[in-house]
Amino acid sequence: MSFDASTPSLLLRSPKPQLAAFDDGAASITRKFDAVLSSTTQRAANYEQQIKELEDKLSEDLSNCRAIEGLLRDAYNALKRNSRRADKEALRGYVPHIDEQLAESMEVLSRLEKTLPAVQAQTVHIHATYDSGWEKAKELVHDLEWLNTDFYERWRTIVFTTASPVSERWKLLVRVLFLVCFSLTAWVVWITLRGAYRAHRQRLVWGERLMS
Repeated sequence: MSFDASTPSLLLRSPKPQLAAFDDGAASITRKFDAVLSSTTQRAANYEQQIKELEDKLSEDLSNCRAIEGLLRDAYNALKRNSRRADKEALRGYVPHIDEQLAESMEVLSRLEKTLPAVQAQTVHIHATYDSGWEKAKELVHDLEWLNTDFYERWRTIVFTTASPVSERWKLLVRVLFLVCFSLTAWVVWITLRGAYRAHRQRLVWGERLMS
């Protein structure tokens, strides 16, 4: 093998473009990771804002339910008062007035009876929406923890466990690549050992021939 005068300088300069390309690749990966992290953080903030709005709405609806309960209690107390008053004033011609108040109370109760199921349905819907938002928030936190995990730990989790939050297609692809790399490595090691064994046997045969 021959070397000219420019060979040492080429050997000295050749790693620099490779290092620059490696730095550019690392910077690109860092930018992509920062972009994904920023997007995920923004979505987490949006989910948190939605959960806060749902909590406010749920508090408002619960306040309305308490107000309705207070109206029902007031109506019931009014009925009790009217009943006691009827016992005292019935002999003096107070029955028509009691009937009017009872009719008004029944009208209030009828309106409340129509309104209460709708309020209860809204409360159930808000509660279900709140639970859904909470589950999404937990999934988002889990995804953030997964993104903050180093590459080796993620790779090991995908290949050897079923707890990784990635799609089945991605799991299958990573495991197939792992099996291919493992098979190639085992094949290369086997060929190397086989070649070494053959070389060793040939040396022994030649040694016996030389000694004979």
